[in-house]
Amino acid sequence: MSRLPAPAAPAVSVAELDLDASGAPLRLRPAPGAPPVVPGEVYALVRDAGRPVATVLARYEDGEDPARILAALAAERRTADTAPRADAERRAAEFDAAGTAATRASATATGASAPPPRASVVVATRERPASLARALDSLLAQDHPDHELIVVDNAPRTTATRDLVTGGRYARHGVRYVREDRPGLAAAHNTGAAAADGEVLAFTDDDVIADPRWLSALAAPFAADPGLGCVTGLILPARLSTPAQVLLESHGGFAKGFAPRLYDPARPPADEPLFPFTAGSFGSGANMAFRASALRRAGGFDPATGTGTPARGGDDLYAFVAVLATGHRLRYTPDALVWHHHRETWQDLENQAYGYGAGLTAYLTATLVRRPALLPALLARLPRGLAHARTMTAARGGSPGGGVPGAHGTHHHPWPAALSRLERRGMLHGPAGYLKARLTRRSGR
Repeated sequence: MSRLPAPAAPAVSVAELDLDASGAPLRLRPAPGAPPVVPGEVYALVRDAGRPVATVLARYEDGEDPARILAALAAERRTADTAPRADAERRAAEFDAAGTAATRASATATGASAPPPRASVVVATRERPASLARALDSLLAQDHPDHELIVVDNAPRTTATRDLVTGGRYARHGVRYVREDRPGLAAAHNTGAAAADGEVLAFTDDDVIADPRWLSALAAPFAADPGLGCVTGLILPARLSTPAQVLLESHGGFAKGFAPRLYDPARPPADEPLFPFTAGSFGSGANMAFRASALRRAGGFDPATGTGTPARGGDDLYAFVAVLATGHRLRYTPDALVWHHHRETWQDLENQAYGYGAGLTAYLTATLVRRPALLPALLARLPRGLAHARTMTAARGGSPGGGVPGAHGTHHHPWPAALSRLERRGMLHGPAGYLKARLTRRSGR
């Protein structure tokens, strides 16, 4: 792959802004793991009563109060956000309204609300002990009352991960170490799931910092909805220090917005004609959880997908569709937050663009191979879906606009045409990569 020229994109401070009941700023602080806020552009997560409600981007100079500038923008953003809700957002609001009434009635009758179900957190990793330690520190600070932590060491070349997890304070805190010698993120996730004993299986990456309420927020919806099979959450950038990081986040990054969404296969969203094959809109693998019984019923992750295999990705997307195909609902909740350390270099961004394209078509191929009953629905949607994917990659090369990093559809910095071409090349590779991975696993190589 050819190296892309790096456009000028100055570093952006990443922060959290707490508001009081009137919308006035209470506190502005750097995001977890981020450097101090300095004059220039600031990207801030806005919290209302502790809950994530928006992101804003502003510039301030020496002598100005960044908290007041950001709070004013947050008020404008929330007031102006009057666009009609998507079907999935309306379904979530309807479900929550009915559930709130039922929960209040139950709490009144019993004198207590239902605790979140026991959860197992699985972190797959490979030769990144420093990053893993940062993630584990945040996971040990979770407020969930009943959970376990499992680290899956995937195809290790050294003992660095084992030494970190089995020695010292992580072992004293009960963090479990499991080894999986077959390379691939999906294989590692399946091994972690097999070792887990939680009713809810939560998965995150070794390059995140989890908000202290992350696991509680991710697990709580399962207690409220017995038909729920999967929950995904909000992913925001921990740093925007390099041009590659700024560019990725300015085109949406991993964020899915601040409105809860509920996807029900029994009531497909009318405004998403490609459902359920637009799995990328459901969430991302760095922040997802499954009801253990639902994931097992769906057959787990496809081990021929994911990072570390010739398929290059698609393991999370396949699992989302597989769980929906068994009749379970899927929910996105912005209250479950992790801060993700995006890759820093242009080479990383090139690899990521190619991998996204490959993962998209690899998961669609996996769906065809492993769930042939979905073939008619997939074929009916395939032409429109491929056209949509080509449109999305081409649109990224359009003129820059005034969007906020992390918001869908924003083009704060122009997306290089070379990255769109790499994504399309990856899409062509995905089916062959998936089939190669399957053959490799069958032959035992």
